[in-house]
Amino acid sequence: MSKSTFSSDEHIAKQYIWVHKILVAYWVIIAVHGGAQLLSYWFLSYEVTPWHFYIHILLLPTLAMGAITLLAQLLHRRYHLLGFYSLFIAGSIISLTIIWLNYDIRIIAGMLLLPVFASVIFFNKRLTLFSAALQLLGLGVLMLDASFRSYLSGFDMVAIPLFLLLGTLLTNIIRISGQELLSDLQSTLLAKQDLIIQNALMVKLATTDALTHLNNHISFHEYYQKAIEYADSVPFHLALIDIDNFKSINDSYGHRTGDIILARVAHMIRDHIGPHDIAARYGGEEFALLLFEKSFEEAYQTVEHIREQLSLLHHHELLGGVVTVSIGLHSYTTPLNKEQLFEIVDGYLYAAKRSGKNRTVTSNAASPLEAKAP
Repeated sequence: MSKSTFSSDEHIAKQYIWVHKILVAYWVIIAVHGGAQLLSYWFLSYEVTPWHFYIHILLLPTLAMGAITLLAQLLHRRYHLLGFYSLFIAGSIISLTIIWLNYDIRIIAGMLLLPVFASVIFFNKRLTLFSAALQLLGLGVLMLDASFRSYLSGFDMVAIPLFLLLGTLLTNIIRISGQELLSDLQSTLLAKQDLIIQNALMVKLATTDALTHLNNHISFHEYYQKAIEYADSVPFHLALIDIDNFKSINDSYGHRTGDIILARVAHMIRDHIGPHDIAARYGGEEFALLLFEKSFEEAYQTVEHIREQLSLLHHHELLGGVVTVSIGLHSYTTPLNKEQLFEIVDGYLYAAKRSGKNRTVTSNAASPLEAKAP
C-alpha cells in the first residue's frame, strides 16, 4: 500500500469518527431539548393542554428528530458519501424543529448555525454551502407558518437570513484558515521527515564502509569501546581477519577485481555472524569482528567456518582461483584494556600470516590450535 493510499484511508477513518461524534451530539441535543421542554411545562406557564403538550410538542417532535438521526446513522454506515449529506439534512431538520417549537424565544434562531458550524470539521466548502442552503430553505418553509411569522418583526425577517449568511461566511473563513494551517503542518511534518531521513542517511554514510557495507573504522572503535565498558556483564571476543596475498590480486587482476573480492569476503563474514555481532572493515583488506553471546569455542567455530567457506569459494574474476584469509582471535579478560587486547589479536593475526596463512591462531603459537579458552 502506498503512502498516499494509507493517508487517504486514515483521513476517511477520522472523518467517520467525527460523523459519529456529531450524530451522538444530535442525540444529546434531542435529549436536552426534550428535558428542557418537560421542565418548562412542569414549572413554567405553558398555555396548552397536557394532551397537546405531551403528544404534539414533546413526543411527536422528539420521535421525528430521533428517527431522522437514526436514519442518518444507518445511511452513513452503508454509504459513507451519502452519510455526510444525511448528517447535515438531519442537523437542519433538528435545528428547524427546535426553532419551530420555541419561536417565542428570539435567540433560538441561532440554532440555524448548528449544522453550518458542524460542517467546518470536514474542511469541505461544498458541505458548508449545502448546509447553509438547507437552513435558508428550511427558514423559508418556517416563514410560511403564520404563527411563526407573527413572532417576527420586519427587522427579524431581514436580520435572521443575514445572520445565517454572515455565519456561513465566518464558517467558510474558519474552514480556509484551518485548511491553510493543516497544509502548513503537513509541509512541516514532511520537511521534518525528510530531515530525519537525511540525518539517518548521513549517519549511515558516516558509520558504514561504502564498498563492503560493513561498519567502518570509526564506528568499529565506538562499538569496541562500549564492548570494553560492558564486558563484565556482556563478555565478547575480538577477531581480526586479513585477506592473504591481497596485493598480488590487485597487481595481477586490477583494483576493480580487488574491490569485488573485498565485497564478497565482507558478504561472507556478514552471512556467518550472529545478529548481535559487529563486523567492520578495519582498513584495506583487514576486517575486525566483535563476537557477543558466544563461548570461546563458539567464537572460534564461527571464524573457522568463515575461513573454511572462503577457502572453498572459487572466483571467476580470478579465473577460478580461491581467496584465503588469516585470522587472529582472543577473548577479552580483565585487566586488559582495548589497546592491549587489540595488540594481542593483531599479534595472533601476524602469527597466522608467518605460519603459512589460511589459518586461525588464538595464541602465540605459529600453527592453528584447537578451540580452547585463552
